[in-house]
Amino acid sequence: MADGTRRVTDEGAITATGHSTHVHDFHQFLYAALGRITVTTPHGEHQLTAPLGLWLPAGTPHSARFDPESLVVAEAFDPAAHLLPHARTTEIRIDDTTRRRLLARTRGADTEAGDAAMFAALTCVRTRREVRLPLPRPTSEAALAVAGTLLRRPDDQRTATEWAESLYVSSTSLRRAFRSETGLPFSEWRTRVRLNHSLELLSQGHQVGAVAAKVGFTSTNGYILAFRRHFGRTPGAWSKECAGRSAG
Repeated sequence: MADGTRRVTDEGAITATGHSTHVHDFHQFLYAALGRITVTTPHGEHQLTAPLGLWLPAGTPHSARFDPESLVVAEAFDPAAHLLPHARTTEIRIDDTTRRRLLARTRGADTEAGDAAMFAALTCVRTRREVRLPLPRPTSEAALAVAGTLLRRPDDQRTATEWAESLYVSSTSLRRAFRSETGLPFSEWRTRVRLNHSLELLSQGHQVGAVAAKVGFTSTNGYILAFRRHFGRTPGAWSKECAGRSAG
């Protein structure tokens, strides 16, 4: 390639200690079952030790260093057959069940069905969990009481003023507490609660309109707009992606 980065589709460039910068035509998942991998990409440097793995979307320039006596597991997936939900390098944590499946695949022949099941295990579950929006908790008594209720009942429609009246504090103090203690205005904090809660409902197969109502949005269109603004796609598209990987 013109910039000196090699495009490879085989393992010829990999040695016992790592490899220089190159790109793949396939999506790759890297995992250090033992030891440590250091992967450098345009998005930064990643130190990988169990249980942390790394998704490298197809076409991502990267180099890697392997610590002595490390055991590196690399999985490759065809972009035409597998829609990766991550547009950039993304770290994920794998559970014991997925770890055992990864190691089992190093001892047997891969099949198309096996690839689909492995891809679903490495993406769909973590997409639901890791795509969740950051939601810092407030610390003051009144704000924490509001946060606790909204986490249990995201459909609660009370405004900040109504909350303040019920807790015998001023609405200005309550709003200030959310902003200073969480870094988010009350309205944005509540929106994030609702969107995060909606991910689980979508994954269970609920219709978009029903999900919008269950989590407290007053209109389906408002929910779709908020979802797309925060997650980069509509809730319907997100549901289809996850359902497609699960079906695989």
